[in-house]
Amino acid sequence: MLHQGTLFVCPTPIGNLQDITLRVLETLKMVDFIAAEDTRHSRKLLNHYDITTPTLSYHEHNERKRMGELLDGLKQGKNVALVSDAGMPGISDPGHILIKKCQEENIKVDVLPGPNAALTALVLSGMPTESFVYLGFLPTGRSERRRILEKAAFLTHTLILYEAPHKLIRTLQDIQETMGDRIVVVTRELTKIHQNVHRGKVSLLVEEFKTTPPKGECCLIIEAYEERIERGEPSLWIKDMKQIILEGKDNKEAMKVVAKKYGISKRDVYRAYLDEDERENKKEGK
Repeated sequence: MLHQGTLFVCPTPIGNLQDITLRVLETLKMVDFIAAEDTRHSRKLLNHYDITTPTLSYHEHNERKRMGELLDGLKQGKNVALVSDAGMPGISDPGHILIKKCQEENIKVDVLPGPNAALTALVLSGMPTESFVYLGFLPTGRSERRRILEKAAFLTHTLILYEAPHKLIRTLQDIQETMGDRIVVVTRELTKIHQNVHRGKVSLLVEEFKTTPPKGECCLIIEAYEERIERGEPSLWIKDMKQIILEGKDNKEAMKVVAKKYGISKRDVYRAYLDEDERENKKEGK
């Protein structure tokens, strides 16, 4: 009976080619073949380290076709290394489906530690790291994209997402409209010579990138809902809203005026208003 092989999940550098572990290099040399998201891209890394292991492509467009071939090879005792274009395979790429299938069929999977853009950007941002939510790449469709952002708007966790440079301004505008004028950190070209970190309110970042269009893949770190509360902004919204109501406007109209004044969403104002009402009721023992 043949011993089954092992699927080795191998993180690769997100920019600087030196950011690779000795264990990953040894693994890439000893496996029977390497399943790569883009074989041409991976070949640059392999050539740099004189690795001659055969490669085959495994990406979202040929995933079903390759799945059977990879599983058959593993069952026949072949060892396979899985790599993506950059970072940890399985994060926002088809690798996780292969990993899941191997686990379902009792094929050994070994994940090697290494580079990851999301965690690198999170620590670099200076945002709270105690809890965070990874949103990956947002959908292309505007309604679906905004639905996800609206759902995440009141999460009390730091938010992380990836975005292509040509879509960055659009995404920042959607963040402002659905989450309000939050603090956002945009990291670009991580670990490369031209690494950049842009920090500020999202409205200012929109203007900055309109003047200087971004280059390179971006990772966005968005402050949590509770961080906005700690900065005291909601208290200003509520104060203005109460004043507008005293002047004769109804709640809906007051929310609309305050949202427009501060460049935030009506949902933000409404949530802050409900939170304030709940706090007042607790004080009164209701």
